[in-house]
Amino acid sequence: MASAVTRPPQAPKAPHVSPALQARQIHGRRRTGAAPRRLPYLLIAPAGLLMLGFIAYPVLSVFYYSLQDYNPTKPWRNGFAGFDNFVHIFTDDPHFWGTLTFSLKWVAVEVSLQLLFGLALALIVNQTFAGRALGRALVFSPWAVSGVLTSAIWVLLYNSQTGITRYLADMGIGEYGTSWLSDTSTVFSAVVVADLWRGVPFFAILILADLQSVPKDLYEAAEVDGAGRLRQFLHITLPHLRDAIILSTLLRAVWEFNNVDLLYTLTGGGPAGETTTLPLYIANTSVDAHNFGYASALTTVAFVILLFCSMVYLRLSRFGGENK
Repeated sequence: MASAVTRPPQAPKAPHVSPALQARQIHGRRRTGAAPRRLPYLLIAPAGLLMLGFIAYPVLSVFYYSLQDYNPTKPWRNGFAGFDNFVHIFTDDPHFWGTLTFSLKWVAVEVSLQLLFGLALALIVNQTFAGRALGRALVFSPWAVSGVLTSAIWVLLYNSQTGITRYLADMGIGEYGTSWLSDTSTVFSAVVVADLWRGVPFFAILILADLQSVPKDLYEAAEVDGAGRLRQFLHITLPHLRDAIILSTLLRAVWEFNNVDLLYTLTGGGPAGETTTLPLYIANTSVDAHNFGYASALTTVAFVILLFCSMVYLRLSRFGGENK
């Protein structure tokens, strides 16, 4: 008898799937894979919409009212004004250019001094010494104090009856009853010192955080090559801190330009308008004079100035680029 030939088992044939069914399966897999990618955006969407509403509505309303004559105390004058508010700002307003000039002076002095002292403090507390943790806490503590409380502290310190001038007069320096905040020759220096106390820790915190990321090997190699402390600072520390300094100065410049609480509490813009910044002038125009249309136009001009200066500063400083 002939032996039976054993055939290898064959794999079962796959069932026939129509092209339409294949397309639906592929589409379903794509939708299933896309769902996890969309989930984070769906979760943050409510918070994002709320933030957009709280930010977009005030900004758009300011732009809208800048084209209006809007004063709740004089409703018969309210209505569309077009660009009349802007024309008045640049041609007939006797306070705009003076307050803008003082704002630029205020920003330049405050930011440069805060950067200088903040850098020095960051370099000091970055060293190893006994009580460093306590020293850092004392350096950074003014930044944790609110603006209103900071203003109250310096109002008491500058009080002519119980403040610094009283103790100086007891030591024979100056006269009793002297108020630095009411004297045009000393008021600018007084408010600068008060704001330095609050602003210096901001630079110190940011610069210290960046200092701690500098590789120690660079300093060791520089010492081996004979570089002193000054050359290490100029060629290692400063280049590494470049982006941190650019960002911190930009942020602080914007905040100082918009500074209202400290100057309003200490001087109210006086004496004789010597410390009136553009934002403080805007606040007085809207809150005291109730001229919200004109104040909105001033706010729009200030916004354009800040936006333009920020763009130019970032472009000239080449923020985020490579150090040369």
